[in-house]
Amino acid sequence: MRSAAAPAASVLAEVFREEAGRITATLIRRFGDFDLAEECAQDALVAAMESWPRQGIPARPGAWLLTVASRRALNRIERDKRYDRKLAEVALEPRRDEEDDRLRLILTCCHPALSREAQVGLTLRAVCGFSTAEIARAFVASEETVAQRLVRAKRKIALAGIPYRAPSGAELAERLGEVLAVLYLFFNEGHLSTHGTAPFQRDLAEDATWLAALLSRLLPDEPEVLGLLALMKLHLARGDSRFTQSGELVLLADQDRAQWDATLIAEAITLIERAARLGRPGPYQIEAAITACHAEAPSFEATDWLQIVVLYDMLLALAPSPVVRLNRAIALWKVEGSAPALQELEAIAPMLDGYHLFHAAHAELLNDLGRREQARAAQRRALDLTENFSERSLLEQRLFR
Repeated sequence: MRSAAAPAASVLAEVFREEAGRITATLIRRFGDFDLAEECAQDALVAAMESWPRQGIPARPGAWLLTVASRRALNRIERDKRYDRKLAEVALEPRRDEEDDRLRLILTCCHPALSREAQVGLTLRAVCGFSTAEIARAFVASEETVAQRLVRAKRKIALAGIPYRAPSGAELAERLGEVLAVLYLFFNEGHLSTHGTAPFQRDLAEDATWLAALLSRLLPDEPEVLGLLALMKLHLARGDSRFTQSGELVLLADQDRAQWDATLIAEAITLIERAARLGRPGPYQIEAAITACHAEAPSFEATDWLQIVVLYDMLLALAPSPVVRLNRAIALWKVEGSAPALQELEAIAPMLDGYHLFHAAHAELLNDLGRREQARAAQRRALDLTENFSERSLLEQRLFR
């Protein structure tokens, strides 16, 4: 045992987060039953919460949790009159491929046959050990809605015969893209919430970053995984400076760079360099490089905007989208001025009419060119399109200044 004293809640939380997905994945592999695995993993965590504060955290908490969860699973199987058959098939000793189990679990949860909402919910539930209530709270949905979503997802996995395995070759690359998209969506919901009263849910963003770090350990030679992890760390590094104490959004130009987390930035730069050495550039790596340009600039005025425009050109070549063109136009504003940037922006207007950040940027450029009434109309449109408290507050300040 590590200590006879009651363990701190933060230590318990850290152990649970690290082990929940591993245990669930191992149980699914052993017993082939998603629901049974989830329930027994949760039972083991509850048992630990009751036992560890009194007896101390065991020297091998993962093995302790896995043993308890496996026994619970066997007990349930015994009650179902299947104990004798299953008992001969499984052993309680941990296997060497437990890490691969978690990769299989993540890839199964993010199977393209599932809806994006189901992918996110199932990943949080099975890999991170979130309860239904926690998932509902994170995404501002009712517990009933989330529970039904999870049931449907697991039923679809069973009925469609989605295999519990890690694909290889081109299929792995395709599935990995799906996984990274889910993780980035998960991160962004924490980074800037689309619903609810909290504009920034750091815990949610950190959980997504933890998952990306786990994936980088499972797939150390995948540069896009490293790129996404670097991108998340760079955003987290600036997280505390993005909002005032009352929740008002602070723009990049006005942020106190002394508050930025230099350690996280250094870790991200190392990841970007490591990904670059693998020689397979991709969208997440380039997005991370763009964000690193901002993170490394000593001031907003000293930002290397030309380098950022060049990086956006590379990103457009790899992953063209109207949003990337919007971001490039904003960078171009700093290099060539308002008029060329506005021309670029208005070329994509039909594609981004429902996107509030397009109208917010449009308003700034129009205002910079002295077209005040058109700028106010664009600000009103942006205001109508966002529910985030901090963004609305900033847009209202601009509208009524």
